[in-house]
Amino acid sequence: MGLLSLHDVQHGYGGRQVLAIRELDLERGSVAAVVGPNGSGKSTLLRLLACVEAPARGTVLLDGQAVRSGSDRRRARQRITLVEQRPFLFASTVRENLRYALSLHGVRGPTAESRLGTALQRLGIGGLGDRNARGLSEGEAQKVAIARALALEPDALLLDEPASAADPTSTGALYRILDQERRRGAALCFASHQLEEAYRWSDRLLALTDGQASPVTPENLFRTDLPPGSGTKTVRAGPLTLQVYTDKSGPAIVALPPDDIVVSPEPLHSSARNAFRGRIRRISEDGRGGVTLAVDAGVDLVVRITHSALAELGLTIGSPVVLSIKTMAVRVF
Repeated sequence: MGLLSLHDVQHGYGGRQVLAIRELDLERGSVAAVVGPNGSGKSTLLRLLACVEAPARGTVLLDGQAVRSGSDRRRARQRITLVEQRPFLFASTVRENLRYALSLHGVRGPTAESRLGTALQRLGIGGLGDRNARGLSEGEAQKVAIARALALEPDALLLDEPASAADPTSTGALYRILDQERRRGAALCFASHQLEEAYRWSDRLLALTDGQASPVTPENLFRTDLPPGSGTKTVRAGPLTLQVYTDKSGPAIVALPPDDIVVSPEPLHSSARNAFRGRIRRISEDGRGGVTLAVDAGVDLVVRITHSALAELGLTIGSPVVLSIKTMAVRVF
């Protein structure tokens, strides 16, 4: 069992269920990413993990112990810190905002001053210490909130879209800081709508759809209508024409798993009945020892390959490629 866990959790607002998670464990020294569209339940999930809200059903566990009462949640929040996408800052200086948060955790005096100064420097905002927090830009306020969280040195650090107001350079610097927290032994979980960002900086990924864990990650997903009958069917998936094998009919979602797509410079002589020409737009590390390709095939498709395959095929940004996937590899749900 992880440091922080959810077990058979359900939650909703106004009689409408917005989250249903059977099991989720956050381990010390690991980073989990939560992805999904707006309204999929990402922020609610983080608030439950942070013990800011109590689930309508199910259990939140910290070190294997159930967090049930209000006093349990207050004690848990001494060890868990949530950075919300639009953080609340008091109308006082940046330093005073951090100093107050530390005081609530029993950290005062020289220790508090050292921690808050170090946290501000880590985020590159040491010069903002005497500024009124209410006069900061959105990006500056987000950095201050993250610095405040880092100063607390929590056992579990949760962040809702932590790079939403950051430029590419700041984003990379931020996630390197979070990786340092992982190496410190903290359990981290962040929500993001950027899949590339989530894959690169996390050890594991949870995809949410309508408040539930999705059977596939939200890449290469297309809504379609399936004709009646069972067997191989030809369907439209965005601008693509696909051969799929299924006994389902009517409205459906088809998914092309990135690991099941074969990439080649020229068409292959194989049994794969789905093949699309495209051009590589982006190449990046996938955070798991491999490479992620973003390919423009009339629609953006994500493909994952190994470093050796990338080198052997001589692929670079702009390379024309053919993507192939077998009928049975296309998932339908």
